[in-house]
Amino acid sequence: MAPLLEMHGIGKAFHGVKALADVNLAVRAGEIHAVVGENGAGKSTLMKVLSGVFPHGSYEGRIVFDGEERRFGGIADSERLGIIIIHQELALVPLLSVAENIFLGNERARHGVIDEFASYAATKALLARVRLAASPLARVTDLGIGQQQLVEIAKALSKQVRLLILDEPTASLNETDSDALLLLLSELRAQGVACILITHKLNEVAKIADAITVIRDGSTIATLDCRDRPVPEAEVIRLMVGREMAERYPHRRPQPGALALEVKDWCVHHAVHRERLVVDHVSLHARHGEIVGIAGLMGAGRTELAMSLFGHSYGHAISGEVRIDGRPVDTSSVDRAIALGLAYVTEDRKGLGLVLDDAVAHNVSLANLGGVSRSGVIDGTREAAVAEDYRRRLNIRCAGITQPVVNLSGGNQQKVVLAKWLFAEPQVLILDEPTRGIDVGAKFEIYSLMAELAAAGKCIVMISSEMPELLGMCDRLYVMNEGRFIAEMDAAGATQEKIMHAIVADGHR
Repeated sequence: MAPLLEMHGIGKAFHGVKALADVNLAVRAGEIHAVVGENGAGKSTLMKVLSGVFPHGSYEGRIVFDGEERRFGGIADSERLGIIIIHQELALVPLLSVAENIFLGNERARHGVIDEFASYAATKALLARVRLAASPLARVTDLGIGQQQLVEIAKALSKQVRLLILDEPTASLNETDSDALLLLLSELRAQGVACILITHKLNEVAKIADAITVIRDGSTIATLDCRDRPVPEAEVIRLMVGREMAERYPHRRPQPGALALEVKDWCVHHAVHRERLVVDHVSLHARHGEIVGIAGLMGAGRTELAMSLFGHSYGHAISGEVRIDGRPVDTSSVDRAIALGLAYVTEDRKGLGLVLDDAVAHNVSLANLGGVSRSGVIDGTREAAVAEDYRRRLNIRCAGITQPVVNLSGGNQQKVVLAKWLFAEPQVLILDEPTRGIDVGAKFEIYSLMAELAAAGKCIVMISSEMPELLGMCDRLYVMNEGRFIAEMDAAGATQEKIMHAIVADGHR
């Protein structure tokens, strides 16, 4: 059977820097084809070429779809053929309804007037196809991230999708929502819809992919057929990074020192629904040289806890006590928190962690402008030297420190966020989902950095939805559920089963 899609010799450059060079990809109808590679390998760039975000003439090579060469001038051209891309950052309007989002730009209308009854009925049918139990009239902002992802897929189905491109669709989802999404993709495959899945979660690739194409440094390395035999994860990793990776986590010899951070009886109310307690009388402690993890399901209150500790960045009617190095401190503003040696690496690097249109150098210095200033004036030479130093130390892949961070891959953007906070020289570093949407090679680099910081006496609090990551990196774990800490355990004796048992048991209380 001839492929539905063929991409031949695709090349793409930005400001003279090659992002893609002679990439080839073939996808059959009714196939789930995973595209994997390190951050910056060119996966998202390739999909933007395919979907028309980068129009014909701005790249080299040929795109053949349904047996004919195609020259897309924009997204509308590719969508007319049923090629639909869902980006990692969902393109939904939060305050519009589900129905309004699904048919935005593709409205059901009669004589120039939107037919609300037709939109409602069509939306109801689409939501049934994706098994989303939500009203077509519900506002998108009131849905969870997993439900919003299903709305995006329903929107794609409304456009008669033939090839669905998903860029890191499960990066922000918990395990239950991820499994539900993968099941839906299997059902679409059975209906003849082809799917290109970009993901760093290789366990999901093993579950669902019919074929895997590996891209490294902008070039196709290999295409593997998963239907004849299961492809070992170690083989995929070797092709991605160009070397064997026997260890996922660096070896550490923890040597916890004095108490660095103590939080007692911490309470936080919801920022909008002010009667609701989202952090409920939480107490924790962490030592210098220790990596302490916070496990829990999405919505447990972990991010709310972290943001409220860091300058009361989230919440209302916050109460409780914070001690740093044994003395009570006031962390009620971001400036105070930073001055006290507290840093917070947000889970939302694009929305809260970076100024996307600004240069790498300017982002690196943001949290410590005093470190690159003289008499209140930025010293450009000093700022450039600092940024260049962190670029080398963290192996940030970029054309140069003047490059806008919006043009970097997700993994390299994350490294810029880390560089920003490392330059602030914190003693207590809170990392919220620090490896979300990052490939296995970049993860190891960040894990190694965490190990170095802990060995240097820094205190690290790590929030992660990936339990293997918590078990592999942390010395001690707190388990959070419904705003409360329900268990504390040494990581050496902890297992995923023990963590989930604690959560389930608490749910039955």
